[in-house]
Amino acid sequence: MNKDKSFRVLITIASILVLFLLSGQTLGVFNYDLAVVIGMQESENEIGKVGIAFAKGFGFADTAIYIPLIVSGIIGLLKKKRWGKYSMFGALAISVYWPLVHLYAIFIDRASITLHSEKYIYYPIILSLIVIYGLWGMRYLYKN
Repeated sequence: MNKDKSFRVLITIASILVLFLLSGQTLGVFNYDLAVVIGMQESENEIGKVGIAFAKGFGFADTAIYIPLIVSGIIGLLKKKRWGKYSMFGALAISVYWPLVHLYAIFIDRASITLHSEKYIYYPIILSLIVIYGLWGMRYLYKN
């Protein structure tokens, strides 16, 4: 696999995503309140106790499966290993799935999820960009 500009974009965004996942999802599993303080998770006022339980569940799954897939994908692609392509493809599929879940949840039941108003502006933008990255990355891996 050539280390062209697209390859660098794929790896760079994946690396940034790992940092955000560690600071939001993994931290949220171990210290949810701190993750809220630094703006990486939502408060109980915004999503309720059930929402926090689901956020912690997503955080645990991301820590156990998603982050290792991305990291092994990055390493494998840099080493030009076939397993790196498969790991990254799996991670990119998750990168499409979870933002769609959150986008749907945010807009389907605004009475139960009462985010701060600015989050209704930037969440859809950020989540949509992650979906686009995931789809683009899967296409890139398929073609290369």
